[in-house]
Order: sequence, then C-alpha cells, then structure tokens
Amino acid sequence: MTAIKHALQRDIFTPNDERLLSIVNVCKAGKKKRNCFLCATVTTERPVQVNVVKVKKSDKGDFYKRQTAWALRHLAVVDAKDAVKESPEFDLHFDKVYKWVASSTVEKNTFISCIWKLNQRYLRKKIDFINVSSQLLEESVPSGENQSVAGGDEEAGDEYQELNAREEQDIEIMMEGCEYAIANAEAFAEKLSRELQVLDGANIQSIMASEKQVNILMKLLDEALKEVDQIELKLSSYEEMLQSVKEQMDQISESNHLIHLSNTNNVKLLSEIEFLVNHMDLAKGHIKALQDGDLTSSRGIEACTNAADALLQCMNVALRPGHDMLHAVKQQQQRFSDLREQFARRLASHLNSVFVQQGHDQSSTLAQHSAELTLPNHHPFHRDLLRYAKLMEWLKNTDYGKYEGLTKNYMDYLSRLYEREIKDFFEVAKIKMTGTTREGKKFATLPRKESAVKQETESLHGSSGKLTGSTSSLNKLSVQSSGNRRSQSSSLLDMGNMSASDLDVADRTKFDKIFEQVLSELEPLCLAEQDFISKFFKLQQHQSTSGTTTNEVEEMDGVALSRSYTSGVPQTVSSEKDMIRQMMTKIFRCIEPELNNLIALGDKIDSFNSLYMLVKMSHHVWTAQNVDPASFLSTTLGNVLVTVKRNFDKCISNQMKQMDEVKISKKSKVGILPFVAEFEEFAALAESIFKNAERRGDLDKAYIKLIRAVFDSVEKVANESQKTPRDVVMMENFHHIFATLSRLKISCLEAEKKEAKQKYTDHLQSYVIYSLGQPLEKLNHFFEGVEARVAQGIREEEVSYQLAFNKQELRKVIKEYPGKEVKKGLDNLYKKVDKHLCEEENLLQVVWHSMQDEFIRQYKHFEGLIARCYPGSGITMEFTIQDILDYCSSIAQSH
Repeated sequence: MTAIKHALQRDIFTPNDERLLSIVNVCKAGKKKRNCFLCATVTTERPVQVNVVKVKKSDKGDFYKRQTAWALRHLAVVDAKDAVKESPEFDLHFDKVYKWVASSTVEKNTFISCIWKLNQRYLRKKIDFINVSSQLLEESVPSGENQSVAGGDEEAGDEYQELNAREEQDIEIMMEGCEYAIANAEAFAEKLSRELQVLDGANIQSIMASEKQVNILMKLLDEALKEVDQIELKLSSYEEMLQSVKEQMDQISESNHLIHLSNTNNVKLLSEIEFLVNHMDLAKGHIKALQDGDLTSSRGIEACTNAADALLQCMNVALRPGHDMLHAVKQQQQRFSDLREQFARRLASHLNSVFVQQGHDQSSTLAQHSAELTLPNHHPFHRDLLRYAKLMEWLKNTDYGKYEGLTKNYMDYLSRLYEREIKDFFEVAKIKMTGTTREGKKFATLPRKESAVKQETESLHGSSGKLTGSTSSLNKLSVQSSGNRRSQSSSLLDMGNMSASDLDVADRTKFDKIFEQVLSELEPLCLAEQDFISKFFKLQQHQSTSGTTTNEVEEMDGVALSRSYTSGVPQTVSSEKDMIRQMMTKIFRCIEPELNNLIALGDKIDSFNSLYMLVKMSHHVWTAQNVDPASFLSTTLGNVLVTVKRNFDKCISNQMKQMDEVKISKKSKVGILPFVAEFEEFAALAESIFKNAERRGDLDKAYIKLIRAVFDSVEKVANESQKTPRDVVMMENFHHIFATLSRLKISCLEAEKKEAKQKYTDHLQSYVIYSLGQPLEKLNHFFEGVEARVAQGIREEEVSYQLAFNKQELRKVIKEYPGKEVKKGLDNLYKKVDKHLCEEENLLQVVWHSMQDEFIRQYKHFEGLIARCYPGSGITMEFTIQDILDYCSSIAQSH
C-alpha cells in the first residue's frame, strides 16, 4: 500500500501541489470487481484546501488517473455502519450518498480517522460521524491546537517528505556560497554551527536590549488604566444625570403616542362619516321628485328616473362591517324603503292609468280602420310608454311584485284591444274576399257591429249552393265534346254551382292580394309589439352570444317547422325569452284562430286558393324564422302553415278522387277528358304562383301524384269507352298531356313527358294500322297466298305457274280496284276517322297523313311482289303513288 501511496503522490498529487495524507482501497457496494482508491489530500499553498479524491486505474495501462474530487467542506455525514461490529462498509454523504466497501476494516478506520483530524484542524463546519467507535475518535483527540498541528506534522513526518520548490531554492543559494560543501561536509556543518551560534548570541542581546522598552511600555499601560478608571467614573455620573431625563422622555413619548392614536381614530371616524354621508344621503330634489314628481311630462319623468336611480344606489351601497348596527343608518335605510314603496305605488298606479287612457285613445281610431284592410298603428302609444322604460327597469329591480302586476294588467288590457282590432280587420278581409251576396249586391263597406258582420258572413259562407267547397272542375260530368262541355258549364253557372276553372283570374288575383295584405299587416304589428315589450319591460329578446343555438327542423304533415334549442345560455336570459313569448301569446291569442278561419274561407271559395296561401305563408314563415326562429310570429305562422299545407294536400287528394269517380257518356265521343284539361289549368296556375317560391318541393310532389293519377284515369276511361276507340282516347289525351308538359317545361315531370310522348306515338300507330286495315282487300288476300307459297318453298319466279296465282288471276284482281274505287274507299275512311277524333286536339290531319304513309307502304309492298314473282309480265296497278297522294290531298281539302 506504501508503494501505491508514493506512486499516487508522485504521479497525480505532486503536479497539482497537493499532499496525500491517507488512502483506502474501496469498491462500490454490489460491484466488488471495480476497485478504486479514495484519497484524503491537502494543498501545499494557503489557504489550505482539503479534498477527497477518487482515483481509478486506467483500463489501457498500469497508470492511475484522477476521476472525481469532492471538497471536504461539502461532506455532511460519515456513516461507519456499525460502531461495535467490524464492517468494511461505510457511507460518505456529499451532494448524494456514496456507499463504499473497503478492502479491509483497518484501512477504513485509518481513513475515517484521518478525515476526523482534518475536519478538526481545517473546517469550521463540523462533520457528523455516526456509527463510529468512540475509541477510534478518542485516540485522535488532541490536547490542544498546537498538539493537533504537531501531531499532523509528525504523522506527516513519519512518511517520506519531498522538498518543495522553495526549500530547494534556499538550499541551492546556501550551497552556492559554500562551494566546498559538497567536497567537505564536516567543514560545511562546522560553518553552519558557527553561524547558528552567532545568530543565537545576537538574538539574546536583542532580547536583553528590549527589556528596557518593555518596562517603559508597562508604565504606559498603567497610566492608561488609570485614565480609563477616571473616564468610567465620569460616565457613571453622567448616567445618573441622564436617568431622570430618560423618565421624562418616556412620559413625553407615551403622551405623543396617545395623541397620535387619537388623531388616527379621528381620521378614521371622519372617513366613515364621509362614506355614509356621501353614499347614503339622498338630495332633497330627488326626494321631492320621488314624492311629488310629475309623471306626465318628459322633464318630470326624467327627474323621477334620476331620483329613482339615486335612491337605488343609496339602497344598494355596500356597507362596511358594523355600519348596519348604527341607529342613524337603520333610520336612513327605513326612510329609503318607505320612499321606494311610496314611489313604486305611485308609478304603478300612474302606468295603469296610462294603459287605460292610451287604450281609449286607440279605440277611438278603430272606426276609421274598420272599413279598410289596415290595422291601427300603435307606434304613438309605444312611443309615449317608452318614456317610462327606465322606470320599469327600476321597478323590476326593486319591487318585482308590482312589476309583475303591471305586466299582467298590460297583457289583459292589450289582449282585449288587439282582439277587437284583429277581429274587425279579419271581418273586412272576409267581406273583401267574398265580394257579393247571393243577390249579387256588394257588401257595405261602412263599419258595422261585429256580431252583424259575422252573422252576415256566416250566412254567406253557409250557402253551399253558391260557393262550393270543391273548386276543382273535375265534377262527375259525362265525357262530351268541347261544345257540349261549354254549354253544360254555362248551365252550371246559371244554376249557381261555380267551379275553379270558371272563376275569373281577377278573382284569384284579388284573393292573393288580400291574403298578402293580411299577412303584411299582421307581421309588422307583431314585430313592433314584441320589440316594444322587450324594451319597455326590459326583457332579453335575442339570444346571448355566450350560448350556441341549434335549429332543428321538424316535419309535420310535410311542413318543415324550425324549432330553436338553446344551450349554454344563462337561465335568466332563457326565462325572459319565455316571458316574451307568453306575453305575445296572450296578447295575440286571436291571431291564429282568425287566420285559420280566413284560410278555411279561402279554401271554401276556391280550393286552388290553397296554392296562393301556401306560397305566401311559406315566404312569411321563412322571413320570420330568419329574424328570430323562436319568436311568437315565427311559431304562430308555422302552425298556420301546417293548416295551409293540409288544405293544399286535401285539394290534390280531391282532384285525384274526382278523377277516379269520373264517368263517360256512351252516346258521344270522348275527346279531351275534363281532368286532363283540369291538370293543364292546375299546372299553368301553379307554375305562375310557385315561381321562385320557397315551397317548390311540395308542388313537385303534388305534380307526381297528379300526373300518375291522370295517366291511370286516362287508361281507365279508354278501356271503358264504347263510342270512341281506345287508341283514339289514349292518343288524343296523351298528345294533349305531352303538349302541356312541353309548353310548361316542368323539370320534375321530364320522365312523364317522355312517357306521354311514347304512349301517344304507340297508340297513333296502333289506331292507323287498325283503322286503315286492308283497303285493297281482295288484292291483299291474293298476295297473302303468294307469300304463303313462297314460304312453303316455291321459288318466287315460279309462283306464276300456280293455277290459282297465275298472271291471269292477278290481272282479274287488279281490275277490281280502279282509281275511282280506291278514292271512294279512302273518302269513307276519312269520314270514319273524322267521326272518331275531336276538334279540340286537331289531330285529324296528323292521323290522315299517317294513314297515307301506311297505304303507300302497302302499295310499294304489292309492287315489289309483282316485280319478283311476275317478272317481265308488264302487269301494274291501275293507279300510282302519285294518284294516292292526289286522292288523299283532295279528300282532305274537300272536308
């Protein structure tokens, strides 16, 4: 171990000006193969630095390298693990705990002892040694500081000590002065001894010479001590003199403290009084305004509003702890409470009077509106009441009971006022819609009592013989010619049974304008009233931006109704919106039933009016939902829209039902069926009404239902027809349907348009083939026999050798069909076709041209057979294709 110690001192610590004092061979706990050395070192220069250095043998050679160094001042605890039982394990607590296992217990104890000595000698901070044997520490305890240092030097001297650079330099200087020292050591030693004696003598003389100076110094010290005693005596007398002054100053200080405390309390008291006076003192002008302020003039209302706000601020002031126990504060609060109650009663009474007075003024204007289709304007009434809006807000915050009472009174009174106005308004609308009485006289436009107007209107609507509920012209009429239909329609009109096809376009336009005017008058009335309610009663009308709103569309009877659901909106906002809806519902409770009655009347006058109402109502519902989906107006119009949609569906269903019930005449030709013409009228009317409408989808669905019903009914009538051939009924009616769809260009019926064209073409061809038949019957039978022989295998050029089909027989048959006979047969055919076809559709020339083409096709077929079966015979027909064209043209012109 000594050799290792010398090697470490030489290789590692001497170059760093350090001295190695102790060494221990250790390994980390649990890793016994990785050995290293812990070294306790001190620096040779002052101030002395004590370190614990970890030295490890290099993996690439036999030399050692410095790995880690810890300053001894950072060592907190040395734990020897067990003070009684010998153990090689020990812990050093630096920045963290390092656990070591020494190669032997002796080395561990020696190293810990060295650490203890260095701690005692160099460090002010003492290290804790735990689980260390007391004997080990006692052996190392020095008798004094000098002994500790000496002991350390002796221990250090026991080992080999090398000269440092300074010592080497001094020795070199001394030996340079004695060059012979190397040759004669004894002479050098004698010289050194002599010089030492000279130095000792000089030292003794110096000591003896300084004894006199020491005596002088001692005398001076004695004199100084005497002076100090005198000064102490003076200080004692001064202290006795200042003792009385100190007592007086203490009294003055205590008095100043009490004065300062009193001043502080006075300042705080003044602050509290100023706070109460500034925040709980109501000006006399405000008190007078609350007690006797004028609530009729704008200036008085403004003064009362300012006074009410000031009173509310005084009552809502945040009092400091203890203020509410003061008698004056309690009195002031009671006074404020009395003022609030008194002003709240006075305000509520005045507003109730304003409601009544404004109502009387509004009722006086009803007479001038009763004869016109306009609703009275409530803007002046709202403008006058909005002056009290801030006072209503004050009442809502201070006395909610009276605020709620005013709200109820307003709803009760306004509901009666609006009910009278709206009912009169709707009665005028009904009168304008119906137009005339049964006697043909115009209704009087002068104002009448509500009961009389209602009774007269009900008597008019009850006359089912005059205004039919079924407006479709698909009545149970026999299928007849257009002239018969016109005459029968005229007779029906004379009987008073009016159908939709015979209603004047101006009447429908008038109904549309009246219905639009009704909705246009109701919409601003409801919006203005809702806006006024939210402003006057200080209710939240629109949703808070902190919430999110989702609109869900619920379809009822095919009508999309938007319903609003609010999430994240404060409860107060939601309840205030509900209150607005409740107030509007109560005030305008008569709007929905009156609208339903008006809709029923319009539907009774003419079921086609449901088209106008569906478009108008859908547009107004869409507009109202864009403004506020949850508003009263949006909800009410949405509910009424459901009724309108049902009437529209009922109108479509009635037309389809009447198609199923239609009967045809057995004695007259069919022609264009009534419901086909009715569909044309319906489609033309609907296209004009639903142009750019929001509810186009409902019309497209109705189109599909109606056109399929028309197709089925045409098929049914064609199958039941006895007078007119089935192909003619199908051809004419599907041609009419195709022409109608082509003219109107309804995109959703493109497939049906193609189907109608196909049916028309197929039945035209079928009728032509069936009606034309075989105009050259015998000739046709002859050539059928020829084709039969060919089919049996006889060659075409050999058919003429057959006895029944020779050239002589062919000439006989051809002679039976001269041009005159052919023209006569075609003329009879033309008359027959003319009897089948109707004049309305004007298809005679189309059918005649098709028959001409078919006849020419047969003629060419016969000529082809003659050319193939009788070649070179020179046999020809007695008329040509040009003759056929001339015959057909002359027949058509003659008729």
